[in-house]
Formats: sequence, C-alpha cells, structure tokens
Amino acid sequence: MYAITIPEPGGPEALVWTEVPDPVPAEGEVLVEVAASAVNRADLLQRQGHYNPPPGASPYPGLECSGRIAGLGPGVSGWAVGDEVCALLAGGGYAEKVAVPAGQLLPVPKGLALRQAAALPEVACTVWSNVFMVAHLRPGETLLVHGGSSGIGTMAIQLAKAVGARVAVTAGSARKLERCAELGADVLINYREQDFVEEIRQATAGAGADVILDNMGAKYLDRNVQALAVSGRLAIIGMQGGVQGELNLGTLLRKQAAITATSLRARPLGEKAAIVAAVREHVWPLIAAGHVRPVVDRELPLRDAATAHRVLDESGHIGKVLLVS
Repeated sequence: MYAITIPEPGGPEALVWTEVPDPVPAEGEVLVEVAASAVNRADLLQRQGHYNPPPGASPYPGLECSGRIAGLGPGVSGWAVGDEVCALLAGGGYAEKVAVPAGQLLPVPKGLALRQAAALPEVACTVWSNVFMVAHLRPGETLLVHGGSSGIGTMAIQLAKAVGARVAVTAGSARKLERCAELGADVLINYREQDFVEEIRQATAGAGADVILDNMGAKYLDRNVQALAVSGRLAIIGMQGGVQGELNLGTLLRKQAAITATSLRARPLGEKAAIVAAVREHVWPLIAAGHVRPVVDRELPLRDAATAHRVLDESGHIGKVLLVS
C-alpha cells in the first residue's frame, strides 16, 4: 500500500507519499481500507516533530478515517468484511489501509456519505468527552468555544445547541463568525477586535460562561478563568497559545471553578472505547436525525497531504479538510 510518511520533521514538504508494508490486524483489531481521512492540528505537530505517536501506534499521521472493513483480526465480533465504518485512530489515517482496535470503530451514520464520515470521529469524541462527560454541560448553561469555526468548534456548537445550551464563540474574521451563527452560535466574538472576557460578561449579565472549551492553553489561561461563572468548568484541549501560563488561584477559588486538560491520542484503549461507545449512543442519533452534521471545508487527494497542511497552517478554512483516497 501507499501512505504519507515523514522521513524528517519539517514543513508541509516533509510529507512524502511512499510505498510501505500493509498493516496486519492484531488481536481485537480490524483492517480498514481507507476512503478518507481528516487533517487535525495534531498532524501538523507530528509533521514538525513535536507530537510522536504513542508506543505501538502507526508511525503515519492521521487520527481518524472512514472506509470499508477489509479484514478481521482474531477475537473480533460484531463487524463484517465490507461494513462501512469510521474510526478514531492513534495514527495511520494518511494511508490506503489502517489497522484499528474494534472498540474505536463506528458505523457510518445514516444519511451521511462515506467520505464525510471521516470528519466525525476525532471531533465528536473530543467534544463529547470534554464538554459533556467531563464538564457536564447542561441545558440552559452557556458554553464558550474558542476557535468556533474549527472542526472541533463547529461540532461543539451543534452538540451544545442540540442539548439546549447557549453558545458563545470566538473566531478571527466576520466570515468565520457568520458560519458559526449559521450553525447556531448565539454570541459572536471577533478575538482580533474584542475582549472575550468582557463580551461574555455582557452577554451573560455578568454571570460568565459555565463551560469553556479552550484550544489555546497558556495564552488564554488567566482570562478564561476570569470569564468563568461560579462553579464554571474550563476544559483545555490544545496548546496553540503555549504550554506555560500564570493563574490567579484566588479567582479560581472564589469562583469554585474547575480546570481539566485532556487528549485522546495517548489514552488507554479501554477509555477510548468507552468514549466511542458514548458518542455512538448520544451523538450518532443526532446526526441520523439531521440535527448535527460535519462541516467540511474541502477535499484533497491523500497523496496531496502537503497542500492540506498548508491550508491548516494558514487557518483560512472552516470546519474540516479531508484527504480522500
């Protein structure tokens, strides 16, 4: 088979389309013939040499895919060769085939094309696990999503609205904020021109956001705590703004707030399987009913992954960029 490899870390040109050995599914795994994969920020970090796959994972980038089952490893039940699926991966999505633990497989939701399903696993699992399983967003509460026009952001808006929450978003252009509004966002904040702390205070009559989903990390840490409501929950899922920041613990204590930080890639298989099962139970029916849809900016050939990485580097996209076989 062919896959995108990274012989040496670097810019998008470091991604090389190369013939490699076919993966062989181990105990409890299935072999998926990839129809499409999606590009995530973590892939850019891996390309740069900053985010290596966990031990035992495929060395190729790609944290999600869709496709058809081409083979079953020992001990797999409930799936058959030919089933159309999408999958959460620890790596290997930028390839013609990938071996996946069966617990990380999902059926393609009804009414969704096979390629489009590649845009779902990483964002659905990230948002559901952080916003709902950890931060426990409830109907009537306010969720602030940083990067509202990203793949994570567009999914978070839709899921929060589907459960009856109010949604505020930050984004860097009027075009991106307009798309967030179309998806249901109630409060639109241009982070280049507005102070999100003050905008959230005004939008909530001084109460603050009950849950904040943050992809920035250190740069926003103190301001995020300022923007939280009493008993608010800050869920950190990215470090685009750095890894070390200062925090006023007095503010955190006064607000009786909580901060969590999680990632999916390095979690044990059992934890990933539990998240995938929860997504299938709670999110898949919303997709089948048409209440939630993946937002796809564009599709590019898998062998042209370098162009896709340039798109993300420039941050001009809305939603997900797909790589198709």
